[in-house]
Amino acid sequence: MEVVLTQDVKKLGKKGDLIKVNEGYARNYLIPKGLAVLATDGIVTQINQKKKAEKKAEQQAKANAEALANKLKGQSVTLKAKAGEKGRIFGSITAGDVASAINKEFNLNIDKKKLQIDSIKELGTFEAKLKLYPEVSTEVKVVVVAE
Repeated sequence: MEVVLTQDVKKLGKKGDLIKVNEGYARNYLIPKGLAVLATDGIVTQINQKKKAEKKAEQQAKANAEALANKLKGQSVTLKAKAGEKGRIFGSITAGDVASAINKEFNLNIDKKKLQIDSIKELGTFEAKLKLYPEVSTEVKVVVVAE
């Protein structure tokens, strides 16, 4: 018997999955507990359309991330900081500072959590890895100069 899960069921599947189970298991456990519904033609068609829409949205998000990565590839952002002797800066420059500088300079909205950079404590040029999507990342140069 084919059923569609309405909730995640451990060792069986995730919400929205179309699965085959024994008739007794479906009628006596899954359907009465509200964990699944009987798979009719309409429901199967609806699930397939939903999966297509999710796949298309995912492809669009990946394409947008790749376009943004190409735009930012090789770009640099300059940050000013108060520095003491020997190029040491007072305080440090964090991923949040770099993200706000990138957002300001390129008119974007990038979250600081997508940046992979150690805190910068001296003047110079550094590489910041920007992870835009699970398989899409790019590097941006961070130039720290004295005020």
